[in-house]
Amino acid sequence: MSREQRIRVDGILRQPGPDGPRSVEEIRAGFRELMARMIVPHDRIRTAPTTLGGRPALRVEPAAGPGGGTDDGTGTILYFHGGGWVFGSPETALSLTGHLVARTGLPAYSLDYRLAPEHPFPAAIEDTLAAYRALLDRGADPSAIAFAGDSAGGGLAVTTCLAARDAGLPLPAAVLAFSPGTDATRTGESMETKEGIDPIFTRAALEHTGALYLAGADPRHPLLSPAVHADLTGLPPMLIQVGANEVLLDDSTRLAARASAAGVDVILDVTADVPHVFQSFAGVLDEADEALDRAALFLRQRVRATGAVPTPAG
Repeated sequence: MSREQRIRVDGILRQPGPDGPRSVEEIRAGFRELMARMIVPHDRIRTAPTTLGGRPALRVEPAAGPGGGTDDGTGTILYFHGGGWVFGSPETALSLTGHLVARTGLPAYSLDYRLAPEHPFPAAIEDTLAAYRALLDRGADPSAIAFAGDSAGGGLAVTTCLAARDAGLPLPAAVLAFSPGTDATRTGESMETKEGIDPIFTRAALEHTGALYLAGADPRHPLLSPAVHADLTGLPPMLIQVGANEVLLDDSTRLAARASAAGVDVILDVTADVPHVFQSFAGVLDEADEALDRAALFLRQRVRATGAVPTPAG
């Protein structure tokens, strides 16, 4: 653990941006620029564009050779990128998917779901559920699939499980959520207590992008605020990782408490003095690498070594 590393990361995230509100395109461009600075283990993975459930996706596989492992057919990670349901892509999440794939040996599909404001709620969940249906239609065993995601995508990992359950589909083996967004009502105490401590988000910024995604929908909808309004009964084992410096900290703590009360096997993993989705800083921040190691262990313990998902031809 390095105090100097944490200070460096905090400084990177606190670099001043342009004055005044930014357009959606400016927000998207700024996020792409930030995430392009993250370390991707290119020597340990290989990537290829594909489609899944009618949407573009990025297939991420372990690279053959020393240190890379092979795609041995032991399961699949279905990954949902972060970005407030407004920005982000499989490419901006590649530091996360790449490190998970390299550490677990499991291949992943990272889905390019539709974004707001062009496609507000529930478009993203329609796309993630369609992607999961596509994996099942290809013959994948649900016990060999794990949902994973960061930020908004971490929320989607949870709400896609809810949507799948309510649609009568078998559920995946596990859910891995990095700093998930799970409360559109913004009622967690950390929204106030972590203001200023969080180097990324303010309430105003979250409410701005949140309004673009909701487009008038009731924020109390279970698929928008599962941490406070969803019945989580029957969900698969869940690992939630979050930083203690986040205004969204209570999105994770209340989700974990609600899941536990519903009988879900849940692990809440809180790391001190780190920001939102700190795992992106693998190779720079010791806590990021250690958290990814714990996440990889969780996935390998939960995903069965059967039921490989066929890679589509072409």
